Amino acid sequence: MTDLSPAEGVRQRNLARLLRLVHLEGPLSRANLTGVTGLNRSTIADLVAELAREGLVVERAPDPSRRVGRPSPVVAVAPGVVAVAVNPEVDALTIAAVGLDREIVRRERIDLEHLITPEQTAELVAERIAQWRSGPLAGARVVSVGLAVPGLVRAADGLVRDAPHLHWIDAPVRDLVESATGLPTVVGNDASLGALAEHLYGAARGIDHVVYLNGGASGIGGGLIVHGMPVAGAGGYAGEFGQNRPGIAAEGDRRADGGVLEDEVSRARLLDAVGLGAADEPTLAAALTASDDPAVAAELTRQRGILSTALANAVNVLNPSVVVLGGFLATLAAHDLDGLTAAVGAQAMPANMEGLDIRVASLAEDRLLIGAAEAAFERLLSDPVGAA
Repeated sequence: MTDLSPAEGVRQRNLARLLRLVHLEGPLSRANLTGVTGLNRSTIADLVAELAREGLVVERAPDPSRRVGRPSPVVAVAPGVVAVAVNPEVDALTIAAVGLDREIVRRERIDLEHLITPEQTAELVAERIAQWRSGPLAGARVVSVGLAVPGLVRAADGLVRDAPHLHWIDAPVRDLVESATGLPTVVGNDASLGALAEHLYGAARGIDHVVYLNGGASGIGGGLIVHGMPVAGAGGYAGEFGQNRPGIAAEGDRRADGGVLEDEVSRARLLDAVGLGAADEPTLAAALTASDDPAVAAELTRQRGILSTALANAVNVLNPSVVVLGGFLATLAAHDLDGLTAAVGAQAMPANMEGLDIRVASLAEDRLLIGAAEAAFERLLSDPVGAA
């Protein structure tokens, strides 16, 4: 890659800044872009024109309700620029096409009766992309693929070191998917990507100190936002709350001798309680809400109690402003959010509870897919012209 001159470097950064702004904030007028960036109007017009030539943004007519001053065209991300987001799990493979405007253009859940391998994942992703390009994505510009994997993903190269429930060990998933699809591919931990999505667009938007816990078919993972930045740890493995040993006050509440948090607070146990073999998140939530079985209520109470202790430990250690719960943990919390917050407060240090808010993930089922797409778009957002 040829080194950029200082002037070219400045222009690249300004192009990236404008594209990221309309990606994160939605359509903005040229006047707003001028105000936010501090660049003059002619520079903004020139940068927008280049992004438009690259097919990354479009300009719309100004808001007719604007009465004061000269009308300013509105800049928005171009429709049809998409990333493919993938979430492999023990019971299903979910694939979606996510627009640069965060619209989920296409989504498909492929239920599985066996554990999917990395090779099968790559094959299925490539097959769906090929099908969609002759159907719902005809004419779309597919720029990259992002995978949200329930396991330890090495930040340096996307190698899946250990996805224990999928039985993936040192799996070169990124290379397999790139080879099968011909598209640049990124791989990240599912919960870390969920934390990113909720921080940028969801329940923790604008919050600088966040603890996020994700409950899925593979167990419990987590993500951290500190001073507004994701914290991945030295190798990229931070946030594995599900592998911590839970504090269980009543021995009768223990279900797994020597087990970890995700053995006790478990989606599989909730499915068993309502008599379901498999279900997506809305189906499980609806079954739990509809049940009047005392055994189901008892299991919800047991799991919420153990979860409250785990959250209190996290609050004591990390002192977040907001705790966000996604997946089946959101379902657990939503049944009695005030009660869960009170239970956490009873076990955490009072000072650490000051101003703390526990919230359910507002992006719901989309959170991991939007997070995976965000990671996939990063190269384009950082260097719009070079990546394009």
